[in-house]
Amino acid sequence: QTTLERFIFALGIRNVGEATAADLARTFGNVERLMAADVEALQQVPDVGPVVAASIAGFFAEPHNRQVIGDLLRAGVRFEERAALKVDTGGPVYGRTFVLTGALPTLTRDEATQRIRDCGGKVAGSVSKKTDYVVAGSDPGSKQVRAQELGVAIIDEAGLLKLLNESGGA
Repeated sequence: QTTLERFIFALGIRNVGEATAADLARTFGNVERLMAADVEALQQVPDVGPVVAASIAGFFAEPHNRQVIGDLLRAGVRFEERAALKVDTGGPVYGRTFVLTGALPTLTRDEATQRIRDCGGKVAGSVSKKTDYVVAGSDPGSKQVRAQELGVAIIDEAGLLKLLNESGGA
């Protein structure tokens, strides 16, 4: 028993790390849909460009790899499947990078991270020029200071929830 994202990561597909495996699991929902995806569909996944999409498509095009996956499933490897996620690619969270800092009033860090990712956003551990939003809770510390120095937008949990709702991630 495992999760779909861990199963995908464990396949050892070139250029697919843990974060990309999680994005693939959220986007496709099961192994069959992932194996059937073409390069264009794969490039719709956050952070999957032409090189990574070609690696994934090439991996699943190999009969041996498909055989091994079938053998694993027949041997009893199981994971929770879910419906393919419908991400609003025009939403305000899709493709944006968030940094969480401080304690949020109602969401745990894991809950906030999951909801951002479910809407096609990314969560980073540190603030950089590539950060789109810093979500600041109580006692935000140096990340908020760094965001101010770089001119990165700082929002609170209410602002995050508004963006998530606008992205269909209520």
